[in-house]
Amino acid sequence: MKARFIHTNINVFDLEKSIKFYDEALGLKEKRRYEHPEGNFVLVYLTDETSDMEIELTWLRDREKPYNLGDNEIHLAFRVDDFEGFYKRHNAMECICYENIEMGLYFINDPDGYWLEVVPVRDVTQ
Repeated sequence: MKARFIHTNINVFDLEKSIKFYDEALGLKEKRRYEHPEGNFVLVYLTDETSDMEIELTWLRDREKPYNLGDNEIHLAFRVDDFEGFYKRHNAMECICYENIEMGLYFINDPDGYWLEVVPVRDVTQ
């Protein structure tokens, strides 16, 4: 027996803003979506088009204000093939929220305040 990791979910306040951000910041594309027949919610699955892993964005119709992530220190990590290029892009987008120069990585914020770690391609033991 074994399990395979297929997606992680995050709730978003403005679905179209989030889809645009993930495309511009990380090149993630919409793979599929599910729209509840009565419009109660929409699920959008984003992919990097190279792996089976997806991010499921959940938008809830009745949500009236942005999510409060509180002390939520959960983050998603992305290994990028052009670290300097992504750094320049994210700096221009003004979404870099924390840099750890010693570890050679940084974090960006998505529109809902989720942290996304950006690391260069390197030895996977790091």
